[in-house]
Amino acid sequence: MLDVNFICDNLELVAAGCADKGVSIDLDRLAALNVERKSSNAQCDALRHEKKSLGPKIHAAKKAGEDASELLARSNAIKEDEKAAAARVREVENELNELLLTVPNLPHPESPRGSEANNRVCKSWGERRQFDFKAQDHIALCERFGGDTTKRGVKVAGSGFALLTGKLARLSRGLINFFLDTHTRENGYTEVSPPLLCNRRTMTGTGLLPKLEDDMYHLDREDLFLIPTAEVPVTNLHQDEILNHAQLPICYTAYTPCFRREAGAYGKDTRGLMRLHQFDKVEMVRLVHPESSAAEHEILLGHAEKLLQALELEYRVVELATGDLSFAASRCFDLEVFAPASARWFECSSVSNFLDFQARRAGIRLRDKKNKVRFCHTLNGSGLALPRILLCLLETHQQEDGSLRLPAALAQAMGCESL
Repeated sequence: MLDVNFICDNLELVAAGCADKGVSIDLDRLAALNVERKSSNAQCDALRHEKKSLGPKIHAAKKAGEDASELLARSNAIKEDEKAAAARVREVENELNELLLTVPNLPHPESPRGSEANNRVCKSWGERRQFDFKAQDHIALCERFGGDTTKRGVKVAGSGFALLTGKLARLSRGLINFFLDTHTRENGYTEVSPPLLCNRRTMTGTGLLPKLEDDMYHLDREDLFLIPTAEVPVTNLHQDEILNHAQLPICYTAYTPCFRREAGAYGKDTRGLMRLHQFDKVEMVRLVHPESSAAEHEILLGHAEKLLQALELEYRVVELATGDLSFAASRCFDLEVFAPASARWFECSSVSNFLDFQARRAGIRLRDKKNKVRFCHTLNGSGLALPRILLCLLETHQQEDGSLRLPAALAQAMGCESL
């Protein structure tokens, strides 16, 4: 979240940032609550101070044999006033905190302004595959290699759930291992195997609640959520901790299934592997010094790009416009891969810098060289999301004889040159 005093001192700036993200917030109400919170706390402090000062006076009066009834009456009245003031403080703080959780992170000044149509292509890599035979789309290729995305997955769980078998299941597992091995052996990440369920505090810590609760799978009895991404549990590993500056950057990678109801995307891209309620993803998370987060963002982006280059997939880097940014992100680059048979670009990674927005919500702090305690900056990115990588890999590297050529790096990881 944003610091409440920063918001109140920069109402016009925050209002413009909210407008850029298409979010409507009653900032005047928030500012008024902050003023009332401060005055109510001051009132409580004054009452406590007066009550404390009456103690010696009452004691002295009784010791001198004087009438202390007025002093006692005032002390009792203060107790009641203090109780009422404290109750009001709690009411104001609860309402203020609820409002603060709805204020999005401010977009980076360099992010393009506008809607998705204003997203900016920053870089392109790779050559477009040209076929001298009739290329098949990924749905036909999935069925050939062992991915039943239309019948048995629906029978078992319903629409939006893919079923991979045989060679395609092996390819999926091989990609996961390849991604994790690259991150841990070459990029300096520590592998994490986190819980697939998270509590409400943890979901709130990364900015998914309260805004996106309708998109989450929720277990009512336990009040737990199936994770939509490993970002949630991994970022919160250091929830409510103070880290030493020498520990940073902390770099984690994790493979998990991800679960999303996609409540706002009904009927969009429902064929094959395009949009699923459950999918596999390898995530990268970095906790860093505030001064280095911009440079760390470039490092993180490079790690995701490195995988796409190793897989010999044509891709482009797209900087998201303010209206397309997530609630919690300050700046985000999407990696989009081209599927030549479908003739479409598919996003396979979002690489985001959250500044101190998530760390403030999750209570992740650092003690710097001057012994000052500050909030860390957090970043994350997919490294990579499997369904669309599988899709583009199948369409890009299909061969006329019906086989699938594996790029050299993946072939080495899987122990075979083709499927």
